[in-house]
Amino acid sequence: MVLEMKVSVLQTGLVAEPLRNQFDNYGKMFADLVGDGGGKFTFETVSLIEDEPLPPLEKTEAIIITGSALGVYDQKPWMEPLREFIRGAYARSIPMIGVCFGHQIMADALGGVVEKSEKGWGLGRHEYKITQKPSFMGDAPDQMQFNVIHQDQVLSPPPNSKVVGGSEFTPYAMLEYDNGAAISIQAHPEFANEYATAVYELRTGELFDKATGESAIKSVGEKNDNMLMAEYFRRFLDAAS
Repeated sequence: MVLEMKVSVLQTGLVAEPLRNQFDNYGKMFADLVGDGGGKFTFETVSLIEDEPLPPLEKTEAIIITGSALGVYDQKPWMEPLREFIRGAYARSIPMIGVCFGHQIMADALGGVVEKSEKGWGLGRHEYKITQKPSFMGDAPDQMQFNVIHQDQVLSPPPNSKVVGGSEFTPYAMLEYDNGAAISIQAHPEFANEYATAVYELRTGELFDKATGESAIKSVGEKNDNMLMAEYFRRFLDAAS
C-alpha cells in the first residue's frame, strides 16, 4: 500500500501577470486546496505552459490538470503530448483530476467534443445539480456552487464517462470516467474568493462588459463549496493510494 502519494499538478496556464505579486500559481493553489491529507499527499508542479517536460508516465502516481486561458483547439507544442499522456494515464488507471481546461482536454483526449459555447461566457458563482454520486461523493448535497470563468465547454462527453453534475448553462460540468480513476469539473474549486474577484475585476472591460463583470463580482459573495470539493478530491485520491 502506498503511504504517500505524489500528485503531479500539470500547470497549463498562468496567473495573469498583474496578479502574480498577490497570488500563488495554480500548482500551489491546488496543493493548498487539497492539502497533504494528514501526510498522505505531496505535490509537484510541472509547468507545461512554460515548456517543462511531462513526468515519466511509469513514475507518475497521481495527476491534476489545471485551468488555462487556452482552448483545446489551440495549437501549442505541449498539447498533443498531453493528450497522449492523458490516454496513457487512463489506460494505467492512474488517478487523474481535471479542472476547467483540464476537464476539457481530458474529455477531448478521451473521445468527447469540446468547443467554444454559443452561450458565451460562464462567469461568477454557478450552481451545479448533482445528478449521480460516485462513491467518494456519497454524502454530496443535491447542488454544489463554485466560481467559474469559461467560454469553452464539453459539448459531448466521452462515451466512457458519466455525468456527475451540471446546469442548464453547462450540462456536462462534472464527469466521472468508467475506469474509476479519472474525474473532472468545469468550475474552479481552487479559486479562493479573493482570487476570483481579482480575475473578474481584471477582465471586466477586456473580455466581457462592465455589467457582466459586476454581476460576476457580486455573486462571489454567495456560498461556495470549494472545501467540500477539496474533501472529495482527497477521498478520490485516497481511494486510489
